[in-house]
Amino acid sequence: MGAIASFVRTDPDRARELLLEFADFTRYSFRRHGNYTTLAEELRSVERYLLLEQARFDDRLKVTLRIAPEVLPVTVPFLCIQPLVENAVRHGLEASADKADGVGRLWITARDLDQECVIEVEDDGTGEDPERVRRALAGDTSMDSVGLGNVDARLRNAYGDDYGLVVETARGAGTKVTVRVPKFAPGVHV
Repeated sequence: MGAIASFVRTDPDRARELLLEFADFTRYSFRRHGNYTTLAEELRSVERYLLLEQARFDDRLKVTLRIAPEVLPVTVPFLCIQPLVENAVRHGLEASADKADGVGRLWITARDLDQECVIEVEDDGTGEDPERVRRALAGDTSMDSVGLGNVDARLRNAYGDDYGLVVETARGAGTKVTVRVPKFAPGVHV
């Protein structure tokens, strides 16, 4: 909201555009129907979120999306990608000030892998202590990161224990979170 407020005086048209994106993002986030959505809808929400973050960080956030069109109709748990992207922006970008170019980079890929869709969210931030990540995935309530554990639990509940999050990270090495979902799962539909 701070970025939008700053545009009100300097670029009112941009402020209006961002407010409309924020409204759409909020409507999606607070919708009341269904536990599932399509990957296309989830990515549309992610793009709105990233548009708002890019307004805030200007050219200090570089995002690359590589999405295979054939996986767009795949059913995924509602809000299973956006929290991962939010973590990547926060952790990937907050540390970018220390980097030589001051830029945080984020890659989002979704690809078709036979009977599965594989989604990856990767940043080039400072990375994280793998033990902290393990605790977050285990649902440790003393952690300040409940998003990972929540998404992991919802994926496992929907698709079984073979389909939780896979997190690759180390201090100073960035983070990559991989989500695998079956393209067709009994009882899982929008």
